Amino acid sequence: MLAGCTQAQLHGFLPGFEADQPAVTNHTDRVAGLWVTSWIVLLVVGVITWGLTIWAVIAYRRRRGQTGLPVQLRYNMPIEVFYTIVPLILVLGFFAFTARDQQAIEQRFAEEDVDVKVEVIAKQWAWDFNYVNEDVYSPGIQGQPDVDGPDGSLVQSELPTLYLPVDANVEIELESRDVIHSFWVVDFLYKKDMFPGKTNYMSLTTQREGTYEGKCAELCGEYHSLMLFNVKVVSQGEYDEYIESLRDLGQEGQLSNEYDRNQNLPGPGAPELKEEHEAE
Repeated sequence: MLAGCTQAQLHGFLPGFEADQPAVTNHTDRVAGLWVTSWIVLLVVGVITWGLTIWAVIAYRRRRGQTGLPVQLRYNMPIEVFYTIVPLILVLGFFAFTARDQQAIEQRFAEEDVDVKVEVIAKQWAWDFNYVNEDVYSPGIQGQPDVDGPDGSLVQSELPTLYLPVDANVEIELESRDVIHSFWVVDFLYKKDMFPGKTNYMSLTTQREGTYEGKCAELCGEYHSLMLFNVKVVSQGEYDEYIESLRDLGQEGQLSNEYDRNQNLPGPGAPELKEEHEAE
């Protein structure tokens, strides 16, 4: 049965896997391994629990002719120790393996090992991409309805698209202009929140060419469902051509947080309050 499983089935039906193909990133296998192993352990616990429950129902059922109640026990020390120690071991085990994998996934590359550095700026309700090393940028707009397509469909060609070269160490710098967003590439099995005024990082190695869907995974306002994007992992040559196409469009330099609405929020850092404080 296991030999007949597809790659998706062997990896817990998670996206990001294809037969005879490498995982999308260097972290994808690790995340899938944690997911599948956790479910196997939980399934074993479930089978034992269901088995004991069914056994107790059958073994201690009321027989014909029996009256009254069975002997009542206030406690059973061995059983109480069992159902205290085993869950504790499970919780500590899940925590240990999760912490181990999280530390590996969150480990940033050394500066000299970074091949591509991208700054992703989230905004209501789209994405801007700065290609830092190449000093070019790509602005984005929110998903636009496709009037000629099926109901609910969007114009895919107008979605913001992040290009990355294959087999490259990529560092993604995550910024938000307004509210909390979340950068989620589904096939990467990896997402991270984006907080106003705070920079988060994702470090990964691309391993397979393809187009992968991305979306905001944090409810961020009225058009949250249209805050979509694509990631295209391409050959180095195609990546270089795309960077040159941005230069041909005059999109050189870097987009900034100039339109960050947070400068108008109340607090000691707000411009109007700062002026009042200085006047006093």
